[in-house]
Amino acid sequence: MKKVCLSALAALLLLLSGCGEQVKHNEKYYQTRLCDKLDGVTEQSLLDRTRIDCLTDAYAIEVDFAKKWAESVGQSLYYAQMTGKKPAVGLIVDKSKKDRRHLKRLEVLADKYHITIFKLKKGE
Repeated sequence: MKKVCLSALAALLLLLSGCGEQVKHNEKYYQTRLCDKLDGVTEQSLLDRTRIDCLTDAYAIEVDFAKKWAESVGQSLYYAQMTGKKPAVGLIVDKSKKDRRHLKRLEVLADKYHITIFKLKKGE
C-alpha cells in the first residue's frame, strides 16, 4: 500500500510541476485564431507568390513573434500596398521585458506609418 501511495504522490507531483508553464504554440496557431476572429482568409497568395498571413476586408495582416517585429513592419506595409488594404501586425507577446521592448519599437513605427497592431498573448 505504501508503494502505491508513493507512486501516486510522485505522479501527482510530476503533473503539478507542469502547472504554471506557458503553453507553446507556433505562429500558425496565432495566425489562425486572429484570422478566424476577424473573418479573414489565411495564407492569401499574391501574384509574386508571397503569402499574407491574414487578409480581411480592411487589413493585410502579418503575424509574428515579438522578436520579429521589424520584419513584420515591412511585410505588413508591402502586403497593404499590394492589396489596397490597411497594414496591420498581429504581434505575439508575453509579459517579458524583452517582448515589451519589441512592442514599444513596433508602436513607434505603427504610429508613423498607420499600422494597426493586434496584440496576441503568447500561450493563449
